[in-house]
Amino acid sequence: MFDRVREGWARLLHAPREQARPAGGGRTGAAGRRAPNLFEAAAAYVSARVEGDQEGADEAAGWVTPEALSFGTSELACRAVLALARERDESPRTVARALLGLPNG
Repeated sequence: MFDRVREGWARLLHAPREQARPAGGGRTGAAGRRAPNLFEAAAAYVSARVEGDQEGADEAAGWVTPEALSFGTSELACRAVLALARERDESPRTVARALLGLPNG
């Protein structure tokens, strides 16, 4: 099982990245800067979605493959739920269900 996770992780980290749009500040290639990694893309994507910035979300989604973005947003969700659970002194399950508006069960 852990081998499959490790292989998936390696595949995501080495997945080819799409070029960011030039309107996004030239974050890749030509400007001599490195391309955003999957965690930077996930942070930018989620924060843009929270702020209602569809253009920013679309831009961040183009920085990495869809699979890498999915992995990054999943990891961000896990870390956020864990941080909230520690802050609230509750279980991660309780916090996750509360964030989604689900009854505790």
